Amino acid sequence: MKIKVCGLTDHPANREIAQMAGIDLLGFIFYERSKRFTQQTIASDGKNRVGVFVNATSETIRTAIRTHTLDIVQLHGDETPELCRELRTTAIVIKAVGIANEIDFRIIPQYYGTVDYLLFDTKTPEYGGSGVVFPWEVLRNYTGETPFFLSGGIGPESVPELKQLKHTQLAGIDLNSRFETAPGIKDPVLVRQFLTALNT
Repeated sequence: MKIKVCGLTDHPANREIAQMAGIDLLGFIFYERSKRFTQQTIASDGKNRVGVFVNATSETIRTAIRTHTLDIVQLHGDETPELCRELRTTAIVIKAVGIANEIDFRIIPQYYGTVDYLLFDTKTPEYGGSGVVFPWEVLRNYTGETPFFLSGGIGPESVPELKQLKHTQLAGIDLNSRFETAPGIKDPVLVRQFLTALNT
């Protein structure tokens, strides 16, 4: 299972996390209204670099891909399948979908074949980062073949439930606000403890 740490800014604690074994993807948020917005990324130590965007233009995203050497773009707004397909010629594409109940899975089929991964996050007006968990039992309503990342309020205490969670398309988990000492600054101790607990 892939581990993504998202919402990183240029800070010593985050640079320590970027060097940890067991982390596969590092996420940088380029959405100006986010508390974790950054224009300065950090060295990735060979890990995949993810840029997170909300309703940005193709030109803006492509510029960020070049400037920050992004491997992956995560689209967290109302981006169309056409934009996803276009960007997929340049980078791996993750499309985030806000989930509150089973009804929210109805929009997903339009993205089949246009993205590499989906990301299921808690549905909020702020496009993520809420620290709130959606009811994971609704994941049984997802029967597509596109693999997904699980996000939304995952914290150090989530390990037992994560170990019990079984879904054939679960590709990874996304860590963010519940591992912070302040917005955009992650706690290396919490992240390391989480990785240890998840893998034992």
